[in-house]
Amino acid sequence: MLVAAAVCPCPPLLVPEVAAGAAPELHAARAACTDAIGVLAAARPDRLVVVGPAEPSGQGSHAQGARGSFRGFGVDLDVRLGCPQGEGEDDADGEAAGRELPPSLAVAAWLLERTRWSTAPLEGLGVGEALAAERCMQLGGEIAGRADRVALLVMGDASACRTLKAPGYLDERAAGFDEEVGRALGAADVAALRALDAELAHELQAAGRAPWQVLAGAAGGAALSGELLYEDAPYGVGYLVAAWS
Repeated sequence: MLVAAAVCPCPPLLVPEVAAGAAPELHAARAACTDAIGVLAAARPDRLVVVGPAEPSGQGSHAQGARGSFRGFGVDLDVRLGCPQGEGEDDADGEAAGRELPPSLAVAAWLLERTRWSTAPLEGLGVGEALAAERCMQLGGEIAGRADRVALLVMGDASACRTLKAPGYLDERAAGFDEEVGRALGAADVAALRALDAELAHELQAAGRAPWQVLAGAAGGAALSGELLYEDAPYGVGYLVAAWS
């Protein structure tokens, strides 16, 4: 059963070493992510599942100890899912050691390292950005049944079309889409997340759509309450942080 969830954005720019001189611009977002993960720890789950968008090559499960890297962003920085730096070097199984985390889960691993997560064992799950809503909901239900007390760390950005300089250029529909997602996450509105328009989300480059719908599937019947901790669109991309408990 799902007992808590944290929703965080997943831009590599959250990592100060990647952001470099621009790191202070996302300080508030990092602080909100720390607070959201604190809600997960307070729930004392039996298992944490980290869900984030992935390309086809990164879809599927990633065991605790799986490796990720920010070398593709010009930074000599490696992370391991659920293993604070310098710990757990020999704990990962062959699958974890051999399959690199997609960028969204690498950011999650960095956040968990930053908060020194040790509350419960965990696993990662990369979901394809085109995964149908029905399958996302089904997957969420399966995740919620993996333990008596399950927590979710859900990674994903909102639209990438909020300004002229945004990665997807300006789309007048983007602000309204992000506003509705923020409202749904803040209210733990499962029905609203289930009803998100996958085609519109794709057009607005909202990579979080599938992970949010996995969350909706996991939360069905859990009667959780939500709080929106952060909402902004630096660089023209919508970033949202929420906590459900």
